[in-house]
Amino acid sequence: MRLLVIEDNAPLASLIVRHLGEAGFAADSVGSLAEAEAALAVATFDVLLLDLSLPDGDGQALLARLRARGTNVPVLVITARGAVDARVKALDAGADDYLVKPFSVAELLARIRAIRRRAPTLAAPRLVAGRISLDVDAGECRVGGEMVELPRRELAVLAALLGRKGRVLRREALDQAVYSFDDAVTPNAVEAVVSRLRRRLAAADAGIEITALRGIGYILTETS
Repeated sequence: MRLLVIEDNAPLASLIVRHLGEAGFAADSVGSLAEAEAALAVATFDVLLLDLSLPDGDGQALLARLRARGTNVPVLVITARGAVDARVKALDAGADDYLVKPFSVAELLARIRAIRRRAPTLAAPRLVAGRISLDVDAGECRVGGEMVELPRRELAVLAALLGRKGRVLRREALDQAVYSFDDAVTPNAVEAVVSRLRRRLAAADAGIEITALRGIGYILTETS
């Protein structure tokens, strides 16, 4: 799952991105409305964390534009504006949740998990195929009830593939699900992650197969 943090306080944005990464998310940050629009034009994000007080305008203007365009990406407002009327205005404009600064990382992550559960376009909290059961929120993969330890990027690849079980997942979509803008990505990075994931799951007799479709992407199918 990939998130965009729209926050002009650079130390705070960096801290949020770090905690999101530790929680298993790919995350990018931008510091203005213009930068947010540029990021949204070139990448797909699963959740936006949106500050309202930005140097080139009110974050609510971006929210209004997104909803006017029919963009349904979930938006969690993170702001110092704690008044009830500010909350009501943002929620009525299309925000999915509202969190007042300062907030705890634990609450931020809990609210992101809640948005995931409510949003029909996001992966279900638990994904299954073959003998695999993946708890997306906890980042836990079990095969036949036994825990299989997977690094963050392999978990992200597995979640993306399980979310489209039996259907092709295009390479571009997989890249965006796994890597943020700042990640150093080599041309064969995703192939290497998929290869390692295949070996781990084969060793665990996971009952699935990941097939590469040259020049297109990957497809995960059940073998048992």
